[in-house]
Amino acid sequence: MSQKRHRRKAHEEDVEETKAEAQEQEETQEESEEAQEACATEEERIAELEEKVKELEDQRLRDLAEFENIKKRLEREKQQAIAYAHEQFARDLLAVIDSLDNAQLSVDDTQESEEALHQIKEGIALTLEQFKKVFAKHGIELVDMEEGFNPNFHEAVMQVESDAHQKGDIVQVLQKGYKIKERVLRPAMVSIAK
Repeated sequence: MSQKRHRRKAHEEDVEETKAEAQEQEETQEESEEAQEACATEEERIAELEEKVKELEDQRLRDLAEFENIKKRLEREKQQAIAYAHEQFARDLLAVIDSLDNAQLSVDDTQESEEALHQIKEGIALTLEQFKKVFAKHGIELVDMEEGFNPNFHEAVMQVESDAHQKGDIVQVLQKGYKIKERVLRPAMVSIAK
């Protein structure tokens, strides 16, 4: 009986071992399937991320191209603005040129010298008035002489003796000065008292 028991026990152990091996194989197979699923999921995720990287790279290249186009367009517009910056000023001066042309024609047509001289004076006065209006429209004005000598706006080219003026006062304007807004176009040339 002990042999039977021993065989039975061995058989039971074999059955247990076989069950354990079968369960282990089952677990290994499940782990393998889970690993395959995880691997497939990882591959899908990698593929999705690679696609997203391609999309972002494509968008970056499009944005870069658009930026370059904008930069080129702005450069062209800047060059045109520089080329035609004085267009309005020149257009405004056309009326002054017309006045000078008309004054010259009217002088040629007149025969009496006194009448011609009067027309020339009138023409010059009108032309100067038009120039002043055009200059004022574009922010160009005469340098102020009333406030006294200012080295930022006046250039003293000579000193003269003067009993009527204090030292450093402007005695005479030799050439008018002009400024555009607060920037000097040409300083006024003046003589000042010693």
